[in-house]
Amino acid sequence: MKIIATIEARMTSSRLPGKVLLPAQGKPMLARMVERLKMVPSLDGIVVATTVNATDDPIEALAAELGIGCWRGSEDDVLKRVLDAAQAFEADLIVELTGDCPLIDPMIVEQCVQAYKAAGVDYLSNILERTYPIGMDTQVFATRILADVAQRTSDPTDHEHVSLYIYRHPELYTLKNIPAPSEHFDPELRLTLDTKQDYELIDTVFSTLLPIKGPGFSLGDVLTLLKTHPDLRKINDHVAHRWV
Repeated sequence: MKIIATIEARMTSSRLPGKVLLPAQGKPMLARMVERLKMVPSLDGIVVATTVNATDDPIEALAAELGIGCWRGSEDDVLKRVLDAAQAFEADLIVELTGDCPLIDPMIVEQCVQAYKAAGVDYLSNILERTYPIGMDTQVFATRILADVAQRTSDPTDHEHVSLYIYRHPELYTLKNIPAPSEHFDPELRLTLDTKQDYELIDTVFSTLLPIKGPGFSLGDVLTLLKTHPDLRKINDHVAHRWV
């Protein structure tokens, strides 16, 4: 089974344009995310799924620099973009991630992959019930399942959100959710990159933890930092999250 992580990323974010290439201690945020994903033992590859727009040329260039794959497709049909990326890189299993999660914990991703293998389900994630902080979002499903979805629905909303159709149709697909352990339970915490305030918090996390823990610091390390310095949570705790 070839397991590929796909990262949906583009430069034209409405709330924070160019966010995936904003600097984090000398490297773009997307590079920091890839650095962390390369620590996931089960992954056979990482592919950035970006758009054909000229504005996303720098993302393709960065992917080449990082030695990972890049697939370019429709800006609006993200489902097809991810499916085409997975098929182009011969993935049997997709670990779907988004570029606004640079603090993604490699061991949480690994846990989701291993749980998927053990569960025998069509779809596994840690977002069906929100228990982890926003920004740890990991979804795992077979490429053939996404291909099945692409044949079943032409609804633009389904095609914009990739796996939405899967978990909204439990009568068609078997689903499993991985809840956060008690020490990681913090569903209101924003560790996602979507606004200037989010960037300020995430950049502070990197600048504080990288020198101490190295690039593989864990979610536990982040939560300890925020518990020790509760003022940091206030940086973006007023930002409204945009749910599907």
